[in-house]
Amino acid sequence: MTGTPHRRGADRTESIMRTTLELGQEIGYARLSIEAVAARAGASKQTIYRRWSSKGALLLDSLLSMNGPRLDYPDTGDIVADLRTQIHAAVDLLARPPFAPLFKALIGEAQHDPQVAAALNERFITPQADKTVTRLKTARDQGQLSPAFDLDLAMAILSGPLYFQLLITQEQLTHEYVDRILDALFAGMGPRPHTPTSHARPPSPSVPPA
Repeated sequence: MTGTPHRRGADRTESIMRTTLELGQEIGYARLSIEAVAARAGASKQTIYRRWSSKGALLLDSLLSMNGPRLDYPDTGDIVADLRTQIHAAVDLLARPPFAPLFKALIGEAQHDPQVAAALNERFITPQADKTVTRLKTARDQGQLSPAFDLDLAMAILSGPLYFQLLITQEQLTHEYVDRILDALFAGMGPRPHTPTSHARPPSPSVPPA
């Protein structure tokens, strides 16, 4: 038996996405084409275009299909430790091929293709941001963060330095860099000690005897 049509279709989809990642790693995103993917995967261009509207859409699905680490937050009761665990896993994913160079290429493609930008936000950026905000809210409710801290802003502050280094300076992301970000941020995000305000006049300085 050759399998059901549904299974054959799933196998063909998996083969196309795997080929996309292999070719993208070999020749780079700029030279990657639907024609090249079709030729190596043994599929027709029409088959690919029935599933994906563009090269960017195909790459997004291919990257999301990778069996990488789950970027979910643990909840040990220590927000800094849990953020460190999750962000270290994200940095490890971005440090290895083919994800790192192809993810950067996908972000570049999203600047020119609104459909790719919308799909990237809906399927990757927003879910990860929501996970971060949810974990921060739990920590705030437990008193580990300042009650007045803007959680959406906290998420942006956490991710901004990572994207800056990944996309702008293109320096290697490391665990040490993540730890420096967390150390710097939590000096400002931690709860402030309450200091009662006294309205009493300060004592007058003593006047030495003449």
